[in-house]
Amino acid sequence: MGVRTAGQIPQQRGEQPVETAVETAVRYAEERHWDVVPGAWLEAVAGTERCSCGEAACPAPGAHPAHAEWRAQATGSATVARKLWAARPRASVLLPAGRAFDAIDVPETAGFLALARMERMELALGPVTRSPDRRMQFFVLPGATDKVPDLIRALGWLPARLDLTVLGEGDYVAAPPTRFGSAGAVQWASRPTQANRWLPDAENVIGPLAYACGRDVGAGV
Repeated sequence: MGVRTAGQIPQQRGEQPVETAVETAVRYAEERHWDVVPGAWLEAVAGTERCSCGEAACPAPGAHPAHAEWRAQATGSATVARKLWAARPRASVLLPAGRAFDAIDVPETAGFLALARMERMELALGPVTRSPDRRMQFFVLPGATDKVPDLIRALGWLPARLDLTVLGEGDYVAAPPTRFGSAGAVQWASRPTQANRWLPDAENVIGPLAYACGRDVGAGV
């Protein structure tokens, strides 16, 4: 399945990613048919790295959209992606949600618990990202935004009390090798492979995810 363990840490400052941002963005477009869009990037300012947005207290330095029109700039063309990153080679790699996939976002502790449970249950799993802000995003088929709240209620949980959200139309996922300032880089907890090219429906994975999130907060009805 390619799942990483909780003891493995993201790439830290000074380490070189295996691929450049443009190479990775092109691969996502060509191999996965995901739309990609360049985001903000990190700049050296007075000996420290700052987000290109200019906000000293940016909550996700180098890992968010660079401008308000980012959705219109997103592309599934490898040729266009090369041109976009040629203009901004240090830009982060963002994947718009709600197109080829939605993503279920949970805390890292719940995410690893759910991954272990899914493996025991032999559930089909899509790619999963793990970001330095200690969150994980589980890729599922589009349409999860509408169905997940009812699925959670049917399982006996209160959606508002679970630290679980769905990223859909208008949202994005920061993808490897994007870095969150000095905190480290986004990693794949479950890498994109031929085996997980076909994404699961939210209904197939929401049980372990809701259970893991609910166990943290005791959020039963």
